[in-house]
Amino acid sequence: QVQLVESGGGSVQPGGSLRLSCAVSGFILNYYGIGWFRQAPGKEREGVAAISVSGGSTYYANSVKGRFTISRDNAKNTVYLQMNSLKPEDTAVYYCNAPLYGMDYWGKGTLVTVSS
Repeated sequence: QVQLVESGGGSVQPGGSLRLSCAVSGFILNYYGIGWFRQAPGKEREGVAAISVSGGSTYYANSVKGRFTISRDNAKNTVYLQMNSLKPEDTAVYYCNAPLYGMDYWGKGTLVTVSS
């Protein structure tokens, strides 16, 4: 059974940092790219970052470039999102996504709140 479990969210002041984790099971992480998405209140879900199978290629939304870093540890079946210089507009529920077997698999999300 495919599962993705996000963790690491919380409340932080502007300028602070958080590291999100996406622990996967039910498939071999080594063979798949993974993405991070977020959904702010009243807004559509948007792509934030993605990482290729090897980790050699990454994608970032313009709004997070230079502040967020996606990485993966296949041995730990985990993908990370390091978030620095957080802004109030980064407040959202963050989800990881695995496109496999012709379907999109999602975790339940972790809430990030950036507020003074």
